[in-house]
Amino acid sequence: MVEFTKELDASGLNCPLPILKAKKVLNTMQLGEVLHVLTTDPGSVKDFDAFARQTGNKLLSSTEENGKYSFLIEKAK
Repeated sequence: MVEFTKELDASGLNCPLPILKAKKVLNTMQLGEVLHVLTTDPGSVKDFDAFARQTGNKLLSSTEENGKYSFLIEKAK
C-alpha cells in the first residue's frame, strides 16, 4: 500500500459529502502528498474517478472490500 499523509473516514456519508470533505482536506495539503479516503457509499467509486479527472489530482488506487471503499488521491494541483 502507498504511504499516505492524511486520512479521511467518510464512512456512512452519501454523495456528495465524501467528495466535499476530501476536497476540503486536499486544499490543506502540499503537492505530492497523498490522502487516504474511506467510504461506504458505492457511488463514491464513480465520484472519486470523476473528481480526480476534473481537479487534476491523481487517483492512485480505488479498492473495495466488504462494502468499504478505499481511495488514495495524490494532490497534483
